[in-house]
Amino acid sequence: MNDPIADMLTRIRNSQMRGKSVVSTPASKLRAWVLDVLLDEGYIRGYEKGTNELGHPTLEISLKYFEGTPVIREVKRVSKPGRRVYMGAKDIPSVRQGLGLSIVSTPKGVMSDANARANNVGGEVLCTVF
Repeated sequence: MNDPIADMLTRIRNSQMRGKSVVSTPASKLRAWVLDVLLDEGYIRGYEKGTNELGHPTLEISLKYFEGTPVIREVKRVSKPGRRVYMGAKDIPSVRQGLGLSIVSTPKGVMSDANARANNVGGEVLCTVF
């Protein structure tokens, strides 16, 4: 797998289209950090670490719905393996006039766009969520 973040976002998107409450994805530190940001911002209910039938570590993501519709309406990968996108603190875009969220990988850790601006750090823009 070349892009584990895109794989996780696609699993979330597909599961929400099917109305699933839980989705499983292979575990990694970066995926867990992205899920921490989504949890802090209220886009998912939570996640738990587990193992699959082969003994490989997984993350079980509990998806969040409001009145039957998914809380995450749109999720897009910005920085890809073929084209990395880096931005300074002042250049990080706001998603839908601040209603959405950009997830940024900075030297101080993975954080939301608002936290990156508040801490005055830039980095790689991983994805946008609305």
